[in-house]
Amino acid sequence: MGAAKHKVLMMVQAKKTTVSVKAAVKTRNTRGEELRAILEEAIIQGEYPPGARLEEQELAERYKMSRTPVRETLRLLASTGLVEMRARQGAVVATLPIPKLIEMFQVMAELEGLCARLAARRCLPQKLREIEEHHRACADGVGANDPEAFYAADRVFHDSIYEASGSQFLQESVRTLRNRVSPYRRYVTYQPGRMLESVREHELVVDAIRRGDGEEAHRAMRDHVNLLGDRFADFVSSLPFGMGHAETKLIAS
Repeated sequence: MGAAKHKVLMMVQAKKTTVSVKAAVKTRNTRGEELRAILEEAIIQGEYPPGARLEEQELAERYKMSRTPVRETLRLLASTGLVEMRARQGAVVATLPIPKLIEMFQVMAELEGLCARLAARRCLPQKLREIEEHHRACADGVGANDPEAFYAADRVFHDSIYEASGSQFLQESVRTLRNRVSPYRRYVTYQPGRMLESVREHELVVDAIRRGDGEEAHRAMRDHVNLLGDRFADFVSSLPFGMGHAETKLIAS
């Protein structure tokens, strides 16, 4: 075989190897992205509650993939704050001390208030109809006494207002924060009478957006999301033991 022909064959083989490696990496990244979306939603929906261990081998077997993309996915989730990497325990769903959780709710209340303010100024008729439709879906969940249906509709309702704000950066910021507090936010939904109260508060937000009153939309949404007074005490009492009760005394002192 001539030197030139040998060189060409070597180049072809190197190109095939590069393509194969890139394909393998792309496949692994795609599987990792899929797993990240699945685990993120499972944590948000409470399937894995705060403090739950996320075993690499168990997840690999459940989702039929190797441990490498599972490990990478858990590290990515740790970078968003949804997961903690603990010595001798591995990955666990993040737990939040009550003082930090309250601060996060306060910030989220302001961000969601800003979304509502901008929505009141920028909301197009079609988007307003969507907001009203999702508001009715929340009311249907209350009428059926179905907390899971209400919780799902409530998320979509808030999402529709984020989108109506017209600010991509604001949407990304508030969704990131919402995802971190969602495992706890579910417990607010299950408080007696809270679903009906939420629907009434939604109506104030929707009415302000409908009238184009940005200030009132901001105030109504901020008050709806924030945990103040008796609502805070009810929220803390609804948490399972170990999910922040030890830190509650820091608030009271």
